[in-house]
Amino acid sequence: MTDKQADDEVGQVPVPPTIARTGAVAAVPSELDDKVVPRKQVWSWALWDWATQPFNTVILTFVFAALYLTSESFIDPEIVALGEDDPAFRSALDQLAAGIGFAGLIAGILIALVAPVLGQRADAAGNRKLWLGIGTGLLVLSTAGLYFVEAAPAWFWLGASLIAAGSVFSEIAGVNYNAMLNQVSTPRTVGRVSGLGWGFGYLGGIIAMVIVVIADSFDFFGLPAENGLPFRVIALGCAIWIVLFSIPIFLNVPEVPPAPGRERVSFFRSYAVLVKDIGRLYRESRQTFWFLLAAAVYRDGLAGVFAFGAILAAVAFGFSDTEVIIFGIAANLVAGVSTIAAGRMDDRFGARTVILAALGGLVIAGLLVFLLAPLGTIVFWIFGLALTIFVGPVQAASRSLLARVTPPGREGEIFGLYATTGRAASFLSPALWALFITLFGATIFGVLGIVVILAVGFVLMLFVKPGEHAKIA
Repeated sequence: MTDKQADDEVGQVPVPPTIARTGAVAAVPSELDDKVVPRKQVWSWALWDWATQPFNTVILTFVFAALYLTSESFIDPEIVALGEDDPAFRSALDQLAAGIGFAGLIAGILIALVAPVLGQRADAAGNRKLWLGIGTGLLVLSTAGLYFVEAAPAWFWLGASLIAAGSVFSEIAGVNYNAMLNQVSTPRTVGRVSGLGWGFGYLGGIIAMVIVVIADSFDFFGLPAENGLPFRVIALGCAIWIVLFSIPIFLNVPEVPPAPGRERVSFFRSYAVLVKDIGRLYRESRQTFWFLLAAAVYRDGLAGVFAFGAILAAVAFGFSDTEVIIFGIAANLVAGVSTIAAGRMDDRFGARTVILAALGGLVIAGLLVFLLAPLGTIVFWIFGLALTIFVGPVQAASRSLLARVTPPGREGEIFGLYATTGRAASFLSPALWALFITLFGATIFGVLGIVVILAVGFVLMLFVKPGEHAKIA
């Protein structure tokens, strides 16, 4: 192959011995080393992360849920009239936040129940891209539906339910999207391709947030502020964004054929097959089993960093709404750049090394946020952003490690389990966050709860040895 061909296509170079010694490619057949993946497929795949990120960044984290659904617009006007300092007003805001949490809990349970089975069935039927399309389409409908959530208490549960539904559909689509990673990469390039996808996602979130800031600075170009119209238009814009940037993956990445030897069974019998497969995974692929367990713990810590980061900035460090949004833009920028850079480190040193290094960085940065908090907002600007440097690399390296130890034809099932195990531990971050704040009486102590989870994940990851992984028959 010529140098020009190497520039035009990804994945044609055999795995060098230095990479093989990391143990990261133990379960991947050697014939994949020579697979050629056109760049168009790689970039089209990565663009899906860009397409769906505004739902996570704008809808879930920084704007729609945080600044609209949990605002006084959804509180009884009689309570609003009492003033912001009245205990009844504060209690009403807490109830809105609890409502968002309850809706998210229901979403998490649904994801845990259906994600692995749908992934397993997609492998057997060879319709992985079809389920990606169904999940993406339903995510678009859920996001667009937020346009109809008017600024009145009667509409709160519609908004919370649509966001929860969007989370479910996003996760279902994501299972199939992640399972396609092996289609658009080789053992040599899986780390950088995974990092490219995560990096695209963060950068897409930045652009979306910048657009929101610009629109806000121009008073949403003359839109009336009554009835929450600017926020509703933002949701509609996110839905259109998802549609536009999702198109390439469906045009350019081919569907996979049905996995050989995978029996097609009824939906409910799929659960019996799932239990059997988990038992077989434990017996025959112990390292993959333990990795799923370790990842479930530390990924919940990562979720806590973003879920409570905005609250920490506003409550413990006194950030204004504008500063929170600016911090969100900066956090996505830092995370995106670091994730893309870490992809190459993944391919060179192995995903496990990247995960351990990043988890160690997260623990240190979290401790510094807590210990140096009395110095003021500069602490969170420095070490809060430092936290985001390490989050993306852990996410991308985790995905690439799982892709490397997952045999062909089982990607959807294993990534479904990956989604399930992550959701199964999703109570850890909110539980320890609330416990530490309750015990010590200040929001800043919640950071220690997140640090504990990340530290436990780090310790569990020390026992994961990808090189000892056995193939799944």
